[in-house]
Amino acid sequence: MVIVFTYLMMSKRLSPVAALTIIPIVFALIGGFGSQIGEMMLDGLKVVAPSAALLLFAILFFGILIDAGLFDPLIRTMLKIVKGDPVKIAVGSAVIAMTVALDGDGTTTHMITISAMLPLYLRLGINPLILATVSLLSVSIMSGMTPWGGPATRAIASLNLDANEFFIGIIPTMLAGMMCIIFTAYMLGRKERKRLGVITIKEASEMKSAISEAAVTSIAQDNLKRPNLRWLNLILTITVMVILIMGLIPIPVLFLIGFVVASVINYPNIEQQRERIIAHAGNAITVVTLVFAAGIFTGIFSGTKMVDAIANSLVAIIPESLGSFFPIVVALTSMPFTFILSNDAYYFGVLPILAEAGTSYGATAVEIARASVLGQPIHFLSPLVASTLLLVGMVKKDLGEIQKFAFGWALICSLVMIVISIITGAII
Repeated sequence: MVIVFTYLMMSKRLSPVAALTIIPIVFALIGGFGSQIGEMMLDGLKVVAPSAALLLFAILFFGILIDAGLFDPLIRTMLKIVKGDPVKIAVGSAVIAMTVALDGDGTTTHMITISAMLPLYLRLGINPLILATVSLLSVSIMSGMTPWGGPATRAIASLNLDANEFFIGIIPTMLAGMMCIIFTAYMLGRKERKRLGVITIKEASEMKSAISEAAVTSIAQDNLKRPNLRWLNLILTITVMVILIMGLIPIPVLFLIGFVVASVINYPNIEQQRERIIAHAGNAITVVTLVFAAGIFTGIFSGTKMVDAIANSLVAIIPESLGSFFPIVVALTSMPFTFILSNDAYYFGVLPILAEAGTSYGATAVEIARASVLGQPIHFLSPLVASTLLLVGMVKKDLGEIQKFAFGWALICSLVMIVISIITGAII
């Protein structure tokens, strides 16, 4: 099922929404689960509903702020610093993304990084997929390996480990991952510099015709700008981010409130508010539809016990001769496993099985836990990751395009971290 789904989506024979919905239904029917499919799908939709609400209102919230010109000063400052050099822009994007990603939340990282940097990429004609790749890799490593980030937190909790013991040993690996992100940004920037050269602002304005009409309209509509409200918008944004990090209010509710406040402040006229919602509706609906389709996939995948079957089969087929290298096996298999499974399914369902099997080969639980997070760059290419679906919507690219563009770089980052983990003794 996973192979067919991935092939049809990446070859563009089916859209991601269609593949996520149709393929699991077909295979569930083949498996004889016809009478239970409806309940499984409903369970999956319930799980993803909060994520769908979060993404809907987050897109609208940041859309309003972009329209109002909140990030224009940052863009102008970046233009002065980078002087139209795609290499400097790409590396600068990586630094911003990694810094923001330290809070451990992928959604926040993409919202801030993409909102701040995408207009600059569009103005200069730089491929937005570079920004998407750099942001995605930053989230996968910075939030994937820190004890307060989602994957590491799950691994530590699942195996009852000490957070300090887990993290201290993997710091060199994390630093190697960060260098890999900078290298990726540098190489992608060099490719764009070769294609575009070092761009002047005058040249950038002439390139607007090559940018999508929607993006040009968003950039050019100066009548939507609210420079006199910039400080108020900044205070609102910082307030929302602080509340998000502190966890005082459920995130979907927080962004709903933020969107409403931003709309009323910047566009008090009801007709203007309606126009702004319509302007961003296409982007929001696309992402929310993807999230609900992913809920169908995960509901059937979990409900039919395919997850358990794959995990048990993997453990059963590992030869005893590879027993001494079991953490390396876990690291390598974490890439496909976390691509087809949610983090919850992998770390609470599969990882305990792997850790138990590893003990018979002399591997410690902390080694297995560290190995399990090394495939996160591949995991974040999965259509089952809510923050990635947000990223897809924000850069206005198809998920398959991002996967094809970023897969090689994500694979390199994972393999580099695995090698460094072996050299430093973090996993073996």
